[in-house]
Amino acid sequence: MINPRDLTIKKIQDGLLSKKFSAFELAKEFFSVAEEKNKDINAYLSLDKDQALEAASKIDVKLASGENIGELAGVPLAVKDNILIKGLQATSASKILKGYKSPYDAEVITKLKSSGAVFVGKTNLDEFAMGSSTENSAYGVTRNPHDLERVPGGSSGGSAAAVAGHMAAGALGSDTGGSIREPASFSGVVGLKPTYGAVSRFGVAAMASSLDQIGPLSKTVEDAAILFKAIAGKDEKDSTTVDADYSGITDDPSLERVRGLTIGIPEEYFGEGLDGEVADEIEKAIDDLKSLKINFKKISLPHTKYALAVYYIIMPAEASTNLARYDGLRFSPPEEKNREGLLDLYIKNRSSGFGTEVKRRILLGTFVLSAGYYDAYYLKAQKVRSLIKEDFTEAFKEVDVILTPVAPTPAFKIGEKTKDPLKMYLSDIFTIPANLSGVPAISIPVRGRDGKLPVGFQLMGKHWREKDLLDIGRLYEKI
Repeated sequence: MINPRDLTIKKIQDGLLSKKFSAFELAKEFFSVAEEKNKDINAYLSLDKDQALEAASKIDVKLASGENIGELAGVPLAVKDNILIKGLQATSASKILKGYKSPYDAEVITKLKSSGAVFVGKTNLDEFAMGSSTENSAYGVTRNPHDLERVPGGSSGGSAAAVAGHMAAGALGSDTGGSIREPASFSGVVGLKPTYGAVSRFGVAAMASSLDQIGPLSKTVEDAAILFKAIAGKDEKDSTTVDADYSGITDDPSLERVRGLTIGIPEEYFGEGLDGEVADEIEKAIDDLKSLKINFKKISLPHTKYALAVYYIIMPAEASTNLARYDGLRFSPPEEKNREGLLDLYIKNRSSGFGTEVKRRILLGTFVLSAGYYDAYYLKAQKVRSLIKEDFTEAFKEVDVILTPVAPTPAFKIGEKTKDPLKMYLSDIFTIPANLSGVPAISIPVRGRDGKLPVGFQLMGKHWREKDLLDIGRLYEKI
């Protein structure tokens, strides 16, 4: 009997190789769970059963003929619906892309297909990845599998819920200001935002191009390493990517090496606004890591207090530019064709096609880029962003890794923050600095929270040093 609840990516590979189950049987079981649970959770916007079962059958043929298969062969994965898969819908959870099907694969999908991964379906998100709760989707709210009255986090809430609800063995999300790590924390899974440039962004619907990054969500840190290794690498179609050496990223962690690392605790992340329960859980995680005899040191990241303000100038500015291409004509047919001229057509299509939060950010971004305000807002924000980056540069001269909370609170109730955008934006206050500075960061569930709402702690590392984060996380899971 296959029980998706018990299966990690690593266990799936072992099960396929030992003939405990076939890839076809595995895919059928995951679809059975997904079809049943999705009625309540709404993690998936679409399921692609026929294509998935066909892909799984091809893996079984390879196994029967004795061919070698990769670590992701036959593994059922979920994909955020702003990442393109050829022939499948790509709505970015927006009405303006309703009915659009991608004519090509994102680079990460090309890599996963070559590794034999099986795609269960496309997951829900905040429209165009703008949100922290997956309540901004044009296709309904996603619910947290741990408590259906609460949000799963956002914007990759559908991907996090699919993994937490055992509807996929792993998933892809995108992270612009915390959109992988915050839902990972709220949903009790692992979420990795790689170094900016480690993973190709070709084929992801861009929101803020200097901040966006694709990354994995998974049940374990080991699985996150496997997924990350599969999608990382230089891509000629994305000039920001770098050919970093990740060859040993999935090797077993060395306790001796990890004990040689120093973890920094920034005072700015543990003050006012942090929920008491979350603070206590982070302290427990720190104590567990200290039991491994890892060194800790108090540090300061003094410009952290400006990160949220900087982000909500730079991100909307880039988003307003990127979303200018969506006019309701080129990517999907307009709902009404009887318009009074082209301008009227654009105005009405964009007005009806975009949701409230997307409109808010387009207006804000257009404002800060407009004549007379560019220097006062956008240019100043870029200068402060440089100071935030410098904080990390200086901190990493003293420490190797930085540990913080992921979010100020556990998962909040659906509807609790929708009427106050500022309260919603504050959910990302601890995750945004990693995007502004481009460093890798991971959310790892605090151990021993069975029966309680999940809480995650965040590790941030030096550029291209995902292995430090992953090795610490893997050793933490074994305590």
